[in-house]
Amino acid sequence: MKTSRRGIRSFRDITHGDVDLRRPIVTLFSGGLDSSYLLYRLVQAGATDVHALSVAVGGDEERSHIERITTALGVRLHLVDGRAAFVEEFVRPAITAHAVYLDTHPVSSTLSRPLIARTATEVARDLGAGVILHTANRSQNTLRRLNGALEQLGFEGHFGSPYDLEPVDREQKIKELRHIGLDEMAERSASGDSNLWCREFESGVLDDPENHAVPESFYRWSARPQAGAAPDRRSLTVTFRSGTPVAVDGEELPLTDVVARLNPAVGAHGLGRYTGLEHLPGGIKVLEVREMPAAWLLLASRRHLETAVLDAEVLREKLHMEQLWVREALEGRWFGELRAACQAFITEAVLPITGSVTWRLDGARTATTAIVADAPRYVRDREHWEQASIKDELSHLGEGSQTADRDMQW
Repeated sequence: MKTSRRGIRSFRDITHGDVDLRRPIVTLFSGGLDSSYLLYRLVQAGATDVHALSVAVGGDEERSHIERITTALGVRLHLVDGRAAFVEEFVRPAITAHAVYLDTHPVSSTLSRPLIARTATEVARDLGAGVILHTANRSQNTLRRLNGALEQLGFEGHFGSPYDLEPVDREQKIKELRHIGLDEMAERSASGDSNLWCREFESGVLDDPENHAVPESFYRWSARPQAGAAPDRRSLTVTFRSGTPVAVDGEELPLTDVVARLNPAVGAHGLGRYTGLEHLPGGIKVLEVREMPAAWLLLASRRHLETAVLDAEVLREKLHMEQLWVREALEGRWFGELRAACQAFITEAVLPITGSVTWRLDGARTATTAIVADAPRYVRDREHWEQASIKDELSHLGEGSQTADRDMQW
């Protein structure tokens, strides 16, 4: 099995290629089964300077769990707080772009991958590392998103995932990690990915699209209330300025806090669950399940305001541009020219979108109760508008208006 100068696609590429196991190696580390096993294999292969990079983007993994694994394996842990950058540089543009994959679900891990890749590149350069490893496999779109981002960022060393061409059976990974005392890995029945914007599940018990009943225990933000209880019906208002959410119920908040507040508030009503198929290279589809309550409400709210404010032709072109934006982000080209050009159009288009949307949150009966735009194109009294419109049209007809008036009287 040959390796390119830069590509890592198997464990053999690490042990039998030109990777120097004595130099620093950076691995992307989530604390999950795959990333823990990769650290284990590197140590077993004789790597002496392994650096596990964990970029916090508001996900579920606890620091104590991550520290326990890296300590047990004797590797150096780098914890980077990327929450602010994630929301401001990636979630904010996704909201303005209405980044929804083929009208099925908002994109999620797509947004965190370029940030993680950028952080890994910075850490690797600081350490003088010649290798960046991740754990995506060929049934995960993360594979081309991370590789694409690392390529576009110009990392000059080796990078990739050894699971690409050399997958390892789940039971084998669990068995080997148990041997060194990491028993908790056996508890994971599906692969998960989470950040402040989304909690996502795939693989394992969710492999088969034709039979994928999701265990209720997987959900947190949209978990159902206890038997016999139901969340109280409530009103909730989200305010936008230039297409970006800036306040909840009149209280101005940073975007990070807007998302954090809405996830439990909206999720309590069972809203924001998504099931969708994503394509892999070659046209194959894989199932992914998400819960994204804040995303559900924010994107729906912004679309209501957008239709209230934008000219119909501008809105139609923006709809087209949104899917170009989504495609480029999905395909691992976040740092490319086309996504940047799409973003420039979208940013300009949403500048007039300022106002608020009020919802009545009531489970399946959830609905809007007020859409208030600062520069609306809607009418609030149709009869009055019709009369005023007719009067305005006739006034521009000049002399012909008198004839029209007589005809109308007749």
